[in-house]
Amino acid sequence: MDLLNNVTWLGHSSIRIIGVKTLYIDPFRIESGPPADIILITHEHYDHFDPGSISKIRTPETIVIAPLNIIRQLSGATRLIKPGEQIIIDSIIIRAVPSYNIGKRYHPRENQNVGYIIETNQLTYYHAGDTDLIPEIKKIQADVIFLPVGGTFTMDAAEAAQAAQEIRPQVAVPIHWGTVCGTRADAEKFVRLAHCKAVILNKGK
Repeated sequence: MDLLNNVTWLGHSSIRIIGVKTLYIDPFRIESGPPADIILITHEHYDHFDPGSISKIRTPETIVIAPLNIIRQLSGATRLIKPGEQIIIDSIIIRAVPSYNIGKRYHPRENQNVGYIIETNQLTYYHAGDTDLIPEIKKIQADVIFLPVGGTFTMDAAEAAQAAQEIRPQVAVPIHWGTVCGTRADAEKFVRLAHCKAVILNKGK
């Protein structure tokens, strides 16, 4: 089974998963794509909450799930989520988990930014959002994980490799590189250091 068969990396931290539903996480600077059934937003920074990209894939039936400071800026079908909460849409289980910085000012814990654990396609996916190597990562269980590796605003490649070692997924994918910060070299370093299968995805559309 190809665990990434239904997954497309759209650049930076943007991921599309197609299965029972078409699901996007943090769509950013995308030109087009299959209409979204569900859009998940991790936090309000422009490279994660991009209303222009959302408008290109959103339909009247699309459900946007996000923290409060984003929901306040949107109309239409939306669902508020906070760390520790769960939403079920048809057969898809979506859980929000903490995502924050330690010793950096960019993503304070009190903002209640989130990462997501998504159960669909008979797999569990974890998108970390913009986070450091926080204690809560030790509790994550997932088959496929998407971890930021760019440093500066998030954990760096070495810390992401430690996170992957804690989670022990079947496959790990580096994100948060190649646009705002982080380089392919960071992604490659993560792949070298990760104690699990790790794959750099080519940017899709």
